[in-house]
Amino acid sequence: MYDHLTPSAAGSPGQLLGLLLDGTPRTRAELTAETGLARSTVRARLDALLDLGLVSDRPGGVSTGGRPAGRFAFNARSRAVLAAELGATHATVAVTDLNGVVLARRPLRIAIADGPDAVLACLVETWRELLADVPPVPLAGVGIGLPGPVEHSSGRPNHPPIMPGWDGFDVPARAFAEFGVPVLVDNEVNLMALGEHARSFPDADHMIVVKVATGIGSGFISNGVLHRGAVGAAGDLGHVLAPHGGDTPCHCGNTGCLEAVAGGPAIAASLRAKGIEAHGNADVVALVRSGNLEASHAVRQAGRDIGDVLAGCVSMFNPSLIVIGGALAAAGEMLLAGVRESIYRRSLPLATGNLRIVPSQAGEDAGVLGAAVMVVQHALSPVVVDRQLA
Repeated sequence: MYDHLTPSAAGSPGQLLGLLLDGTPRTRAELTAETGLARSTVRARLDALLDLGLVSDRPGGVSTGGRPAGRFAFNARSRAVLAAELGATHATVAVTDLNGVVLARRPLRIAIADGPDAVLACLVETWRELLADVPPVPLAGVGIGLPGPVEHSSGRPNHPPIMPGWDGFDVPARAFAEFGVPVLVDNEVNLMALGEHARSFPDADHMIVVKVATGIGSGFISNGVLHRGAVGAAGDLGHVLAPHGGDTPCHCGNTGCLEAVAGGPAIAASLRAKGIEAHGNADVVALVRSGNLEASHAVRQAGRDIGDVLAGCVSMFNPSLIVIGGALAAAGEMLLAGVRESIYRRSLPLATGNLRIVPSQAGEDAGVLGAAVMVVQHALSPVVVDRQLA
């Protein structure tokens, strides 16, 4: 989770903290040897980090005589993070520590189309209720994932197609007014990618995470870092033209988009046209799990359609891993089988020889874990830590 924060030289208290983020306690002597700094400098910087609470002093180190040497370790419970992942019809709201461990969590039914005032008020109320159930510590920040493009530098939604009233809304200002800490906002699937990478696949430097639910989106990890693109629009898989999309209308205003033929509502509509009662993701998944052949075939075809579009990503991006998540992934192997079928058929063997295509490991918590990772990466960066000490 913290690999990219580890400094090459501990030239400041924030960089010294970076050495401890690997979770290994160290003595002052070990830190002095590792950094090459003077003992007095290491002592002063440790004292500063102890005062912030970001480092704890654990007695019991090996001693060569006299009092045992103290060991210093990163204190992940010194701060709390408020995290939320929002979809079109749901939200997962959580409080975590600085290691991304969930301290309290609550799923919510929401309608993103109700607009930012109503939805963010619901988040704030839920966070306050969750905070009442966890040990009181200072907040490190707030992380929010939204189901549409986000200009990450400002945290404002950028022409999100399924979020009426959200375009350009100052989400960070609204949350900052409530909690007075840094607020970071990103696309929900970007945060799923961060969460899957940090929690389940830390060694995968090139990976794609795909969410298949009401909409379809993806997040790209490149060289171990989230790739957002020029204006936060990277990974908008759902509005790529599907090879078999035809003239199917999409809510974005175009026709033939992948989301319009392979998203949950599209699958449900195709089943209703055959006389099968299905009104959303949960109905489709339940039908597949109950052995309904029409539903299984529809989900398998949706997987093929998604795989057709992903095949182009595989050829261009050359990932080693593709992770499939979202509500429809709960249908199991039927969706993945379709994705694999198309990718292996359409992509060159050089790109697929070592490619793994797997279901999500973090599941429903991937987005909130990613939101927490996003906040922690900011809050524990040397620049921010040193600014607190200035």
